[in-house]
Amino acid sequence: MAVETKILILGPTGAIGRHIVWASVKAGHPTYALVRKNAAALPKPTLITAANPDSKEQLLDSYQKSGVTLLEGDLNDHESLVKAIKQVDVVICAAGRLLIEDQVKIIEAIKEAGNVKRFFPSEFGLDVDRHDAVEPVRQVFEEKARIRRLVEEAGIPYTYLCCHAFTGYFMRNLSQLDTTVPPRDKVYIQGDGNVKGAYVTEADVGTYTIKAAADPRTLNKAVHIRLPENYLTFNDVVSLWEKKIGKNLERIYVPEEKILEEIKASSFPNNYLLALYHSQQIKGDAVYEIDPAKDVEAYEFYPDVKYTTVDEYLNQFV
Repeated sequence: MAVETKILILGPTGAIGRHIVWASVKAGHPTYALVRKNAAALPKPTLITAANPDSKEQLLDSYQKSGVTLLEGDLNDHESLVKAIKQVDVVICAAGRLLIEDQVKIIEAIKEAGNVKRFFPSEFGLDVDRHDAVEPVRQVFEEKARIRRLVEEAGIPYTYLCCHAFTGYFMRNLSQLDTTVPPRDKVYIQGDGNVKGAYVTEADVGTYTIKAAADPRTLNKAVHIRLPENYLTFNDVVSLWEKKIGKNLERIYVPEEKILEEIKASSFPNNYLLALYHSQQIKGDAVYEIDPAKDVEAYEFYPDVKYTTVDEYLNQFV
């Protein structure tokens, strides 16, 4: 009989945290979620709100009904953080981009608790040790890389989760700004559209994260989610959409220099989204070779996972 893995999720109601919670519950792990005493959501700028319609209150109620243990605590309350961490084996941080540097507090709490078998810092994007991103995204990636180094220096057992492009950010609108549905007339494409990107649903990220959390083979390694049917050029993606709607779109290819100008001239969230698209569609930050000494490909380790393909994901918008 397999030994139970007690899993604590920090940031359990966020864009990715909610999917990690549900994946842990589905896998049968004793699941814990750290929540603030005042659980009401604070107003803050978001990237794609339509991809995550459930409110924090709705989620917490659903968690409790599903057997999730809610632990009261806060990243700024060291005592409550240590108390929560002492109850589990694995800590998964899914905090948003504004809280990346606050993970130093989690590192300190894990060191004091002394019982954690695995820590997943909040990454859930591209490999922050392999990128050529521009601002404002570059700063966030550098903050994540700094957290990696602190985790390693502290001797904390870890797994890094590199999932690249969420469908909620990239596929819901085919990476078009100021809309939450795919276009039906014309589509703007960064560069020549021939650079491969890696796409994955948030729910599948949750599934692969929990698979890796209980897998000794992923200890002190990075797990890369580049799924064969979702490892596509942007021209491939547009072609899939055109086939579904029975219509060819006007493809407008935007050169890199124009994209960089637009990033500088735009405010959040558009500048951030454009920089994310630029990282994958022009710089090819999802294209690299795996180093078996420190990396694993998720689809090779977990061939049993029936992931959602980009083709399947787009069906909901037809």
